[in-house]
Amino acid sequence: MLSELIKNKNLFSHLYKIDKEIAERYRQLPCPHCGGPLYFSNYMRKPRGEPDDVSEKYFIRFSLCCGAEGCRKRFMPPSCRFLGRKIYWFAVILCVLTDWQNSPEKITLFDWSIRTGISRNTIKRWLALFHDKFPASRTWLKIRGQVSACVSNNKLPSSLINYFQTLKSTAKDALVASLIFLSGGAKIRAG
Repeated sequence: MLSELIKNKNLFSHLYKIDKEIAERYRQLPCPHCGGPLYFSNYMRKPRGEPDDVSEKYFIRFSLCCGAEGCRKRFMPPSCRFLGRKIYWFAVILCVLTDWQNSPEKITLFDWSIRTGISRNTIKRWLALFHDKFPASRTWLKIRGQVSACVSNNKLPSSLINYFQTLKSTAKDALVASLIFLSGGAKIRAG
């Protein structure tokens, strides 16, 4: 089960390093608004679902701010740790949904909520996001063609993670590849 991965502090360390690398690459680019220099303007997040004793540095959300007078606009580089303003870690969301969607027994959302300790309404919102909103989003439409047709929009996120599991040697590598892919960080990492 993928949910076992989110109990491992090393996963959060690995994702932090990826986000830091992505943020540094974006910092070296000019401001997308005016072309001025970008500087770090990071802030702390308080996501849920991590294992005990995870370092506080993993809670930092990398953010950039333009240094040009008159612009000073903030720019958020892609993150494979945070899904927008969602309260839970991106990895937690993907693991919980994928494990439920891949579950061989037909377990109810109520029972899954008890098993995971996450509210049923929260899980329902995540399912609605990946079933209704995300497949029609500009982000998904832009990256959809980069993965196999076996990735079903009706079974997101599990079909995407299952696809990456066929390409990667471990479940952790598949999860990380999915997070990078969904965050848009793959484009800048390859650059």
